[in-house]
Formats: sequence, C-alpha cells, structure tokens
Amino acid sequence: MTPKSSDYGRVFFQAEVFRAGRLAERRPRPSDTIIERARRVPVFRDCDVLVAGGGPAGTAAAIAAARAGADTVLVERHNHLGGLSTGGLVIWIDRMTDWSGRRVIEGIAAELIDRLPAGAVAGPPRAPQSAPDAATAAYWKERTAAFHGIVAWSPTIDPENLKLLSQHLVVGAGVHLILHAWASTPVIEENGRVGGIVFESKEGRLAIRAKVTIDCTGDGDIFHRAGAVSDSDIDERDIHHCINTAWLFGGVDMQHWIAFKTGDPEGFKSFMERGRAACGGLFERPFVSWRDDIALFMGPRLAGYSAIDVEDQTEVEIRSHRLMAQHLAVYRDHAPGFAGAYLMLSAPQLGVRHARRLVGVGRVTREDWPNGAPRPDEVGISPSLSPKFPLVSVPYGCLVPHDIDGLLVAGRHISCDATSHSFLREIPQCWLTGQAAGAAAALASAEKCEPRAVSSAALQALLLRQGVVLRQANETAAAAK
Repeated sequence: MTPKSSDYGRVFFQAEVFRAGRLAERRPRPSDTIIERARRVPVFRDCDVLVAGGGPAGTAAAIAAARAGADTVLVERHNHLGGLSTGGLVIWIDRMTDWSGRRVIEGIAAELIDRLPAGAVAGPPRAPQSAPDAATAAYWKERTAAFHGIVAWSPTIDPENLKLLSQHLVVGAGVHLILHAWASTPVIEENGRVGGIVFESKEGRLAIRAKVTIDCTGDGDIFHRAGAVSDSDIDERDIHHCINTAWLFGGVDMQHWIAFKTGDPEGFKSFMERGRAACGGLFERPFVSWRDDIALFMGPRLAGYSAIDVEDQTEVEIRSHRLMAQHLAVYRDHAPGFAGAYLMLSAPQLGVRHARRLVGVGRVTREDWPNGAPRPDEVGISPSLSPKFPLVSVPYGCLVPHDIDGLLVAGRHISCDATSHSFLREIPQCWLTGQAAGAAAALASAEKCEPRAVSSAALQALLLRQGVVLRQANETAAAAK
C-alpha cells in the first residue's frame, strides 16, 4: 500500500507544534573578535575509548566498550547520566517492539529497563499483545502504549531510578566516569585525525587522549568542531525539530483526568480552548508518568528556535518556565484531577530534539522504509513508525563520519534524513546506536585500526554476544569464527 503523506512523519504519536514570536528584540552582536592567548592544556588521562556525553547513547557506548575490554572514559557535563531520558524528563520510553509486540531493541537498552525496580516502571505486560480487545487497546492508548490498536512495550519510567541504574552499570563495567565536565573541543592530530577531547571543568581546561573518540553530545559538537560535514534540514511537519523544557506536576489524580478526557469529549474540548486562551495558544495536555499522582508535560513543543544558539536556548527556557506556571493555574482551577496539583520539577536539561546530523559513510532515509531488508553492516533494528512499514535496518555506516578518522558518532545526530530522524532520535534508538559505537570503538582500539576499517562481521558478532538483536545472526557468527 502506498503510504499517505501523513505517514511520512511520526504517525503513531501525534503532537502539536507551537510557534510564537520572540519575547524581546535582541541586541546585534559585535562584528569584531578578540585574540585568545595560546596556552598549554594539561593531559588528564589517556585511554582506549573516550565517550563525550553521558546521555542514553553515551551511557550505552561506554558500557559496551568497557565490557568489550577497552579502557574507557565517559565525560558528562551534568551531575547525572541518562541525558534527556532522565534530566530531560523524556520518561516515556518509545516503542522497543515490532508491530507484533516482539521486542527488537535489546542489549543494554533492555537491561536498563529490565533492571529498574518494579515501582519505577509503568507499562503493559511485556508479552506480545498484537490483537488486544478494544477496551485494552483504549486503556493503553491513554497511557502512551497503544498505537493503531496494537499494545506495544513502551514503558514510562522513574528518572531518578534510571539515573542511579545507569551510573551503576557504567561504574560496574569499569568505566572511568567524569561528571561536571563539558567536552568542548576535539584534539586534532597533525594528520587531521581526532585523538581525544579537551573538556572544561572547575579545574579549567583539561585534555584526554584516546585511540577512538565517540561523539554522544546529541548536537554533534565534537564532530562539528572537528570539521566533519553535517546536515541541518528539518521536517516542518514533525516535532523532531522543536525545543522545550518538560515538567512534572505532583498532587494529581491521573485516573480522574483520563476518565474526564475520555468520557466527556465536549468538556475536554472546552477545557483545551480555555487553556489556549489563557496561555496565548501555547497549551499542552498532560501525559501519564510512572505514578498516578504525577503528571508529565512534554510541551508545548516550540518551533523556530535553534538548539545551537545560546540566546534561543535561553528564550526557550524562559518561555517554558512561564508556560509551566500558566498551565498550573489553568489545570488547578479547571481540570478534573488537578485541584491539588503543585509544581514538582522542571527538567534540568533543555529538551532538544535536533541540531545537526552527521553526513556519514552510510545513511537511513525515507526511501529505505518500505524495504525492511537488513543492511550488510546492520548494527541494530529500529521499529517502524507504522504497521504499513517493516522494521528499519540501522547500518554501521550511520555512525562513521564520511571524512574524519578516529571518531564515531552515536545518538540523535547519526547520519539520516530529516524524516527518519523523527524516530532515530528516540531514547531506545540512542541506546541502540550507542552500544554499536561502543563495541566498534573497542574493536578499533584492539585491532589498532580506524573505526571505518572495523569488520562488520566481527562487530555484529560482538553485538550478538552483548544481547543485541540482528537479522543475520547465523551468517555473522559463522563469519566471525
């Protein structure tokens, strides 16, 4: 069946894109420059594999590399791991299953979910439920776990427990973890190869030299400053380019809210109109969290801002926090289940979905979706956006810069087109690409070769041993022997 135009984007989870004018006129920046005095940067550490950024991709990359025997360092600018899945309050973990309910994103991603305490995960049973009755599908649809009448494994998690577990797995794997350290610039060797990073900290600027560096910054900061080519085009129809700060309200009754939303359509419509009027049109509905007394607000998702413009970042924070207070007033006064609501937490990290995308040796594009066949260098499988499409093969080439050596890339800035980015940026896919990059970096370090020269068969065999699901298991295992 030929997909409709609406199928090109995020068809299973519709959300509004909000546009608004600037809060204030900005002063023009001066056109001149200053000269920074040359200085020597102390070397903090030498290692096999250096991971810049401890979000989902960076966490998985560091664990995978260390478990494969590499001396691994992970540098993270915040005081926690998990990135947007924890500090960004993206606590709804997108589908890890195919459309039959079979989980296809496994490995470290599954380990992180499966090892959370029972009270820290809310979602449907993990057994496949491809043909639930209408009532079951309707129940889980309101809890972000049913799409097109199919119940999928897409849980909502407690971010604090995921922070703790991520740290436990990273440290337990033998990774040298460095928090409060902002990876700022790559170390470029004489031949143009990336040989590590310089990071900023309370100690000042320090350098780490590495045989292989993995850029997991989310915005491509390291590969961009190393001179790698990138794409920045966006799909206007999709929320993948929007920015906002998420927040939590405590003291709510989400069961009461869902009963109102589903049982009184006219009342819900009237309430949303009231909210839009009170918030200048920028009004969002709540989502369930891992507890019925905590509501998650993932928006309003603001378009027209750049994630790599410091003034845009500041304005999004200001606007999002104002909207948080405005939403609280409307919900407390008019929303069933929210009379006792209070401001619980605004996300410590800005909710950035897109900044740059690598131009890599390989790429995932919209034209690949109907195919479904595994790529020769497949390192993972992504669920598709709709039952109309098969699984999407994620190739190793997506992680390898086209024109820079010594470097791999994982996370939301891998090589893909703007439409495929709508799902490849999600948390499970970041775990997937992070684990692949970490395993590849460990092999490159051990074999003393560039990441682009890593054998696909050897990489796939290692990923299989680490629990990743691939479609070429038999052929891969045989080739690696």
